[in-house]
Amino acid sequence: MVVVTGQNKVSGNPDDAMSSSDAEDDFQEPATPTATQAGQALPLLPQEFPEVVPLNVGGMYFTTRLSTLRRYEDTMLAAMFSGRHYIPTDAEGRYFIDRDGTYFGDILNFLRSGDLPPRERVRSVYKEAQYYSIGPLLDNLEDIQPLKGEKVRQAFLGLMPYYKDHLERIIEIAKLRAMQRKARFAKLKVCVFKEEMPITPYECPHFNSLRFERSESETKLFEHHCEVDVSFGPWEAVADVYDLLHCIVTDLSDRGITVDHQCIGVCDKHLINHYYCKRPIYEFKITWW
Repeated sequence: MVVVTGQNKVSGNPDDAMSSSDAEDDFQEPATPTATQAGQALPLLPQEFPEVVPLNVGGMYFTTRLSTLRRYEDTMLAAMFSGRHYIPTDAEGRYFIDRDGTYFGDILNFLRSGDLPPRERVRSVYKEAQYYSIGPLLDNLEDIQPLKGEKVRQAFLGLMPYYKDHLERIIEIAKLRAMQRKARFAKLKVCVFKEEMPITPYECPHFNSLRFERSESETKLFEHHCEVDVSFGPWEAVADVYDLLHCIVTDLSDRGITVDHQCIGVCDKHLINHYYCKRPIYEFKITWW
């Protein structure tokens, strides 16, 4: 019986054979770079900066003093140019910041002399100040228009915890209806009411007496939902229905949505005795293109 093994025939010439030590040498992993070699790839910290710093912010060029960038210690710019972090440079040797530089000049003007941007740029500069964590600039911008007015507006909208959810519902309903009908626009009904109990002015004296004396069964009679797509209210504040309508239209417009609205009547549902729902109903027209 002949037995055949899986081993190849070994040449008799010792020079033709590869020793185990030679094979190990061929498969050795590259040596780990030394600290000196690593230092050649990236500059060693700390990084030093010139007194006059050339900057490339998203392709826009600026020049400022190092002391300007370090004016406020707790900012991102002060940290970036503290020497503790490596800042790359472009082909011309400018220190590169990977950020849109459109409003960076306004940032530098504040750091240099405390100048604030004109009103039409306040919101955009505010976002940049948030990114660079410049607290003093944020405080100053929040104290001028339009941000100061926005704080007051948000205090009012804070009375309606579902305000943002209702805005999303308006958008979703309008989009769905337009897509279903293959239409350029969509209409929906929105109720905006301030009073907890819907009444007309001449009913106020009767309503006030009933409000504090009504029983639980009467209370249930007053509870109803108007036949609309979305309802906003009630709230307790000086701001009225038209103020809230302005907020709704403004916030939708800020999202690029074209909206028109008009009052098309009141709910007019009978509640109890001579009381009818007088909540105003508005037709919102959302145009998509």
